[in-house]
Amino acid sequence: MNLPALTQAFVLHFGEMGSRWGINRTVGQVYALLYLAPEPLHADAIVEALGVSRSNVSMALRELQAWNLVSVRHVPGDRRDHFVTPDDVWQILRTLAEERKRREVDPTLTVLRELLLQPATSDAERHAQRRIAAMHNMIEQLTGWFEEVKRLPNERLVALLALGAGVTRLLELKDRVVGLAVSGRSA
Repeated sequence: MNLPALTQAFVLHFGEMGSRWGINRTVGQVYALLYLAPEPLHADAIVEALGVSRSNVSMALRELQAWNLVSVRHVPGDRRDHFVTPDDVWQILRTLAEERKRREVDPTLTVLRELLLQPATSDAERHAQRRIAAMHNMIEQLTGWFEEVKRLPNERLVALLALGAGVTRLLELKDRVVGLAVSGRSA
């Protein structure tokens, strides 16, 4: 690799993590390089920086574009395509979450719905459908929550995450207030 030490360490780590995230090493490395790049990079610059083949870089760029994590940026006076990642890390997180939901969660929900519509013909199938319904309901609730959270402005999302375990304390306080209101006592 033809990179400064800090950049190389980041790029190598993303390459290693790629396989754990379900992508190949080169895709992870290309993304990491583009994320750290101060200006848009063309494919030949990526090939030179990473020391990988042009075909691997091309495939990685196509995959990253399919995930909406990399976009083409045209540079005046240069006919080559240049590539960039979003600057906003929260937008990157939203994009990753949305793409994973679209590719993994939505098809699962479709299958669960179809299975729930089938008639159960035995006690074992009724038991299975109850379990499937529980999973379906949980995933639906999570996706509903995700839809709300992804619309939050960055500042509100940061504040929500900063609450951490404080969310539990807020829910306990709400329960006490609701309990007092129901019993007719005041807080």
